[in-house]
Amino acid sequence: MDLLNTLVDKGLRRELPTREEALAVLATSDDDLLDVVAAAGKVRRHWFGRRVKLNYLVNLKSGLCPEDCSYCSQRLGSEAGILKYSWLKPEDASKAAAAGLSGGAKRVCLVASGRGPTDRDVDRVSRTIRAIKEQNEGVEVCACLGLLSDGQAERLREAGADAYNHNLNTSEATYGDITTTHTYADRVDTVRRAHAAGLSACSGLIAGMGESDEDLVDVVFALRELDPDSVPVNFLIPFEGTPLAKEWNLTPQRCLRILAMVRFVCPDVEVRIAGGREVHLRTMQPLALHLANSIFLGDYLTSEGQAGRADLEMIADAGFEVEGADQVTLPGHRAAAGGGCGSQGDAEGAGRGAHGAAEGAGCGSHAGAEGSGCGAHEGGEGAGCGSHEGGGVCGSMSAPAAVPAAGEPRTDLVAVRRRGAGTDLAPNA
Repeated sequence: MDLLNTLVDKGLRRELPTREEALAVLATSDDDLLDVVAAAGKVRRHWFGRRVKLNYLVNLKSGLCPEDCSYCSQRLGSEAGILKYSWLKPEDASKAAAAGLSGGAKRVCLVASGRGPTDRDVDRVSRTIRAIKEQNEGVEVCACLGLLSDGQAERLREAGADAYNHNLNTSEATYGDITTTHTYADRVDTVRRAHAAGLSACSGLIAGMGESDEDLVDVVFALRELDPDSVPVNFLIPFEGTPLAKEWNLTPQRCLRILAMVRFVCPDVEVRIAGGREVHLRTMQPLALHLANSIFLGDYLTSEGQAGRADLEMIADAGFEVEGADQVTLPGHRAAAGGGCGSQGDAEGAGRGAHGAAEGAGCGSHAGAEGSGCGAHEGGEGAGCGSHEGGGVCGSMSAPAAVPAAGEPRTDLVAVRRRGAGTDLAPNA
């Protein structure tokens, strides 16, 4: 297929595809799907080998959010039955982080619901960052606290944060249909603040909210221009009690095409499969590892994820290896420059990405979550596979429920998190 040969060549040169080429990836047929995965897999292996970076989410403050993001189970007016609690103490957050690190995670993502942190909140998170770093040598810490104001990114950096996550989520043209309490421009501003402060910028999207192919391409091209080190791709979990509860628009094949398109547009960037992978990719998760080089281990913000052991077995069985703490995630040219998606210097198309003051961290990863949340779209994504009673496509201990027909909503795979941070139960890591 000439299209795929062209995209592989461009990906190996870090050259930006055309919009038409990106749209064509999304429009490929299921008959061509394995060819698409193989082509994007060549680009992924060129820049990242067969390494998979593991990230672990700690939800520092759950629910109680004044924002109205339609996808989010923690939103204002949400009727989803999620855990709700105020700030975890630094020692409790550090204990929660230790569980993920002992399971093989390299990065801890500290997430808090809300519009954005107060200066007192930044002090609180700074103490948490220091506690985690003191007890875990070499750990990467990413903060995801919502919209940042003057000086806050710098203070987080001084406290030891390596990265900051704030997702664009969807295209600028459709953003107002998803959220009204803040703007697309507000989100762009926060990513730029993080970049300018020397934090590794992480920003991604949520697919499955009813957007068009054009919207998906728009947001991924906008992300390339923002130059993040990592791009988390969330797949919407239509949580009951949220405005998007009936939006079941994704198939495993569609998810793979979206990940391939992101890889072609952002070839040398950490692409992370974030919230919703268990619900929407299901038994095709191993194929997605040929496209993305990063995943979350265990549970998400408000929903359960695949059992941590199942994640590790999946990676090994698919012929990949967990990235070690002593390995640098990003390719050498990006780690040295602190650049982001598509910043390239001598390669064609360089001007699309490099963002001036940006730079900082080359730790290159981070969690992708929506709203204020870093990682698994705040809607609590990713339930099920082998992690809760009756749900699960890989390794559930109990008798499985009847599996819905192809194309039917998989509500059986959505489970609210009831363990880990904010509870007395051991976390899933």
